[in-house]
Amino acid sequence: MRFNPDEIASVLQQEIEQFESAIDVREVGTVLEVGDGIARVYGLTGVMAGEMVEFVKAGVTGLAFNLEENSVGVIILGDFLKINEGDEVRALGRLLSVPVGPQVIGRVLDPLGEPLDGKGPVEAQERRNVEVIAPGVAERQPVCEPLQTGIKAIDAMTPIGRGQRELIIGDRKTGKTAIAIDTILNQKHSGVKCFYVAIGQKDSSVAGVIDVLERHGAMEYTTVIVAGASSPAPLQYVAPYAGTAMAEYFMHRGEHALIIYDDLSKQAAAYRQLSLLMRRPPGREAYPGDVFYCHSRLLERSAKLSDANGGGSLTSLPIIETLEGEVSAYIPTNVISITDGQIYLQPDLFFAGVRPAMNVGISVSRVGGAAQIKAMKKVAGGLRLDLAAFRELEAFAQLGTELDPATQKRLDRGYRMVELLKQPQYKPMHVIDQVLVIYAGTHGFLDEIAVTDVRRWEESFLEFFHREKQALWDELDQLKDLTPELTEKIDAALREFNEQFRRQTAPLAAAG
Repeated sequence: MRFNPDEIASVLQQEIEQFESAIDVREVGTVLEVGDGIARVYGLTGVMAGEMVEFVKAGVTGLAFNLEENSVGVIILGDFLKINEGDEVRALGRLLSVPVGPQVIGRVLDPLGEPLDGKGPVEAQERRNVEVIAPGVAERQPVCEPLQTGIKAIDAMTPIGRGQRELIIGDRKTGKTAIAIDTILNQKHSGVKCFYVAIGQKDSSVAGVIDVLERHGAMEYTTVIVAGASSPAPLQYVAPYAGTAMAEYFMHRGEHALIIYDDLSKQAAAYRQLSLLMRRPPGREAYPGDVFYCHSRLLERSAKLSDANGGGSLTSLPIIETLEGEVSAYIPTNVISITDGQIYLQPDLFFAGVRPAMNVGISVSRVGGAAQIKAMKKVAGGLRLDLAAFRELEAFAQLGTELDPATQKRLDRGYRMVELLKQPQYKPMHVIDQVLVIYAGTHGFLDEIAVTDVRRWEESFLEFFHREKQALWDELDQLKDLTPELTEKIDAALREFNEQFRRQTAPLAAAG
């Protein structure tokens, strides 16, 4: 068989032209064991802590969690049942990131940024690392701008400012999520982007929250990140960081964002589960020693940036569930020490019909009056102390002792203020309406009104004010302060309305 030299030359030339010198260099390991959302991998000697890895056959990603002498502990961000012993694992050389930008607003996503709402993929132009270092001291400024929750009791006594971390703490079924949802609803015309992170919640509960947000038109500016009760522990652990990364995008662009973590006790439990499976040494209540750092590095990312950095803010409302009111347990005390105040919801008050069931004695805001408009600061200055004193007087009065007229008067006013601070769910109130109502209560305009008529009085009064005194309302909204002239006008309006209310109530009382 003879070869034609020209043919050989052309084949060689073709092979040389098509030759690609790119070498596929990858760090590859093997799964030694897998189960319960974690895998132990051999061979990834150069992998870094927090680096992403891919389980090639299953198409599932993981996160390098434990770097040991002979193996790497990986937490699996997906279905670990698809992974088998001996499968190939590839290091990806990048950190875990999520899609960010205006495209995530109005969506329901999982902690990896994948859609759960059936509205197609998220067409985000940018991605942001899930774990980033919080802004330093020099990059921040003190909290000075109010973030109105629309809830009278909170805006008056434990005000929240933009860039603050205010903990909502209480037993299960005491209205913690309700406060968070009302706060989201109240941001409708404020330009604040809202993020609701559901960690370890029942899917039916999360569906209920999304339904409420849609019905009130709040999904237009809200993103819901879901790591439900059926989600693997790694996803529940990652969820708050993923939500924070999405919210930080807006903060660094000089905008304002609000994030709710519902709730961090479930995230701590997921982290404990992962750590125990990884054989990390357990500490108090079997939590790993760095569970404090787990929450502090998350909550420190909420800040009010300095004007040089755009002046944006990220406000967070972490939620913690207590057992039998045990505020001194490990996770509650940790988070209380990190945050700038807490709203403590008490079961006794909740079941007595006081909603929100805020215990004014334990609840506090460490920002205080700096996060209030001047008008609210003036009317609500002594309200917290008055209510705390009222609770003590009430306990004393239950002993059946004879009370002097002055004490009885304080007691009567206290009952009316408690009634006035009650608020139905999903009905946040404008701050100027709150100022008017609290002013009326603290200045004795309700002393002659029966306790049972207080709620009706409040509704009728606000209706009257908007109908007949709108110019005065607008003036107060513009000034956001109670000048002597405005105070006189408000007093006159209250006297006029009370006269009307008495005339309306007299026939009802006679009929009763």
